Amino acid sequence: MDISAGIKASLAGRYASALFDLAAENGKVTAVESDLGTLSAALAESNDLAALTTNPELARDVQGKAMAAVAKELQLSDLTTNFLGVLAANRRLAKLPGIISAFKAIAAAQRGEVTATVTSAHPLSNDQLATLKTKLTAREGRTVMLTASVDPDLLGGLVVTIGSQRIDASIRTRLNSLAKAMQA
Repeated sequence: MDISAGIKASLAGRYASALFDLAAENGKVTAVESDLGTLSAALAESNDLAALTTNPELARDVQGKAMAAVAKELQLSDLTTNFLGVLAANRRLAKLPGIISAFKAIAAAQRGEVTATVTSAHPLSNDQLATLKTKLTAREGRTVMLTASVDPDLLGGLVVTIGSQRIDASIRTRLNSLAKAMQA
C-alpha cells in the first residue's frame, strides 16, 4: 500500500494506518470505514460525545467504558470498538477526527481514488459537477470524488484542489493579477 508520508508522519495517521492494516487483514475495510463515518456523524451531532473524547479529566477506564457503550449504541463492529478502547487507554480519543480523516484518505488511496475540493462563486448544477468529475478523472487517471463548496468572494470561476495541487481559475485571482500588473 502506498500512502503519502504526510499521513503516516502524523500521530493520527499512524493510528489510522494501524487500523487500516488490521481492517485489511480481516477483510473489513468497508465495514470500518462505514463505522468511522457513523462515528464522525455522531461526534458532529453530539456535544456530549465530543466533550467525552476531549476531556482530559476523565479517567482512561471511564472513557473506555463510555466509548464501548457508544460503540454498542451505534452498532459498530468489534474491530472498531476495540480500536476505540485502545484510543481511550492511550488517551488519544481527542485525535479521533484526524484519525477518521486519515483512515478515509488511506482507504481512498488504496481504492485508487482521490478527493478534489471544488469551490465556486455560485452552486454548481449536477450536470456541471458530473462534467467536472469526468474531466478530472481523465486528467488524474484515477477516480475523483468531488466535494463542492461555495465562496461568493470568488466572483466567478472555480478553484479546484486535489491533494497539494491547486487550480485557480477564479475571477478574483484574475482581477488581483491584473491589479498587480497595472501597479508595476
